[in-house]
Amino acid sequence: MEKKEFYRHALPHFQQPGQAYFLTWSLKDAIPPKALVTYTDQLNLLHSQIENAKSTNLNPITLNELKLQYYQVRMKYRKAYDDLLHVQTKFIVNLSNETNRSILSNTFTFWEGKRLENYAFCIMSNHIHWVFRLYEKDEEGNPVYLQDILQSVKRFSSTMINKSAGLKGTLWEKESFDTTIRDEKHLYHAINYTLYNPVSAGLVTDWFKWKGTRLFNDSGDIY
Repeated sequence: MEKKEFYRHALPHFQQPGQAYFLTWSLKDAIPPKALVTYTDQLNLLHSQIENAKSTNLNPITLNELKLQYYQVRMKYRKAYDDLLHVQTKFIVNLSNETNRSILSNTFTFWEGKRLENYAFCIMSNHIHWVFRLYEKDEEGNPVYLQDILQSVKRFSSTMINKSAGLKGTLWEKESFDTTIRDEKHLYHAINYTLYNPVSAGLVTDWFKWKGTRLFNDSGDIY
């Protein structure tokens, strides 16, 4: 696939080497079909309006208002997305059991220090939250793109989890919800959201009690 800074599936996606991201994705069929189509349509419309505003040199105030609306809709989408995931009780496999946690943890840390820097991740029963920063270039000097990392992680983890569970076929939902980290404050909130997801779901009272949660310090150590 040609590498582009913007591409689209059901949701618009932005990618750039050297960028930090907050990613969420789920097991296949974890979200009812078309459950979030209203938010998807709103995001697509706002993105078109923003691009049109840029190309026509529209009033900067209007452009900023459109960007704010886009951000607000994304926030509503994420909240609705997570709420739907939390109420699901039947899944293809349980990602948070010991075997699958180990597979996923090893997968998320495989590119650590090579193509990305991990900040935090949380393995829930039917979905994943992951915060990290991509390096601008890999070991061979090639640009590091989000779609390549995500494809690698999904493909390897799917193969290993299916093998362990005696399953075949697609494990992950094709679509992923990725948010570009804008600044330090945004990074803090993304990490906080990730760590406290099991608490928000009512599964534990303290984030560190959830075995699928990992936080990385400045030295890359996990705790």
